[in-house]
Amino acid sequence: MVKGAEKMFNEDFMRMLELSQGGFYCSQILLALGLEKQGKENPDLIRAMDAIAGGLGFTGKNCGALTGGACLLGLYAGRGSTEDPLDSRLYTMIEQLVTWFEEKYGAMYGGIDCSHIIGDDAKNRSQRCPQIVRETYVKVLEILQENGFDPEG
Repeated sequence: MVKGAEKMFNEDFMRMLELSQGGFYCSQILLALGLEKQGKENPDLIRAMDAIAGGLGFTGKNCGALTGGACLLGLYAGRGSTEDPLDSRLYTMIEQLVTWFEEKYGAMYGGIDCSHIIGDDAKNRSQRCPQIVRETYVKVLEILQENGFDPEG
């Protein structure tokens, strides 16, 4: 279980709702939360995350919660400059996340694309996506902690 899980279900979930009501999408919300946990702001990164919202720019492809979750893992373990060493845990963590997502949501909705999750009913976006984003965020925090990363730092 994630350290501070009770806080996540209260403060972080409320923050997710705020960001959603502010017009941000799954991928942007996940990265904004990660940056905030680290005490950082990066509007350019949040803007870039808009490109994978709605399944790679609203094409209905890979779910933005999944791709955003992978990017959130990269925020902690990815390289930011040529001086940063490659952390091989990143790809293992992404694989863990994808496997979990496929087993949970791929099995539930017949695939991991937004088009599978949302289907032909636009109401599904507001009914399904908040839970998927919340659970993906919790899973990312678990994966980070299991691999020796402190999400708060």
